[in-house]
Amino acid sequence: MKIIEKIQEKQKDLYARKPITFAFLGDSVTQGCFDCYETSPSTIETEFVAEWGYSEVFKKMLHKLYPSVPLAVINAGISGGGTSGGLKRLERDVLSYSPDLVVVCFGLNDCGNGKGGVKDYSANLNAIFAKIKESGAECVFMTPNTMNENVSPKLTSKHMRNLAKDFAERMKKGVLDDYVAAAKRVAAENQVPVCDCYALWKTMSANGVNVTELLANKLNHPDKDMHFLFAYELLKTMMG
Repeated sequence: MKIIEKIQEKQKDLYARKPITFAFLGDSVTQGCFDCYETSPSTIETEFVAEWGYSEVFKKMLHKLYPSVPLAVINAGISGGGTSGGLKRLERDVLSYSPDLVVVCFGLNDCGNGKGGVKDYSANLNAIFAKIKESGAECVFMTPNTMNENVSPKLTSKHMRNLAKDFAERMKKGVLDDYVAAAKRVAAENQVPVCDCYALWKTMSANGVNVTELLANKLNHPDKDMHFLFAYELLKTMMG
């Protein structure tokens, strides 16, 4: 990818160009949301730890590999966000910073619209990719993690357990599978590279890993250690 060429160019001559800028457009996982806790029988709050999020882990990895290269990271993840909102705020939250590379990751919230929402999800992604390419930035689509596949015994509240049942049912019926497959098709049509983290989560599950217990909230937020997987896979995707 050209982003690696830009990093190498900056490494050779720090005056050659502006600092390399990465932008991450996504949902709560991108934002850096981890555990969840109830504030009332019907409301949930989220623990935010930005430095544990994969965008910050990714930045640390790049600094390790290219210690002299100035890097900027724009985290445009918003908890509860989906492709519709992402498209609306793309210019303000991402493109206004003139990023060199935009990493897009949506699906966990969009799939709440059921299989009937795949068409709108695909259309929104298509528009997002087009606008990013028009800006001159490169783009990578990062597939999300899986949601919980079972109801963890660590969830004790009725509200949280009901959410877990709903998410597990979506996984069982292949709803998130359909969204990820659609995203990969749209990415291919737009010649956008895919960092396929979802495939890794599915492979772990197929090999007997209880992926539900890899989620900080036992629903849909990967724990601190699993954010390393996203950062590492993104680095691999960039370097080809």
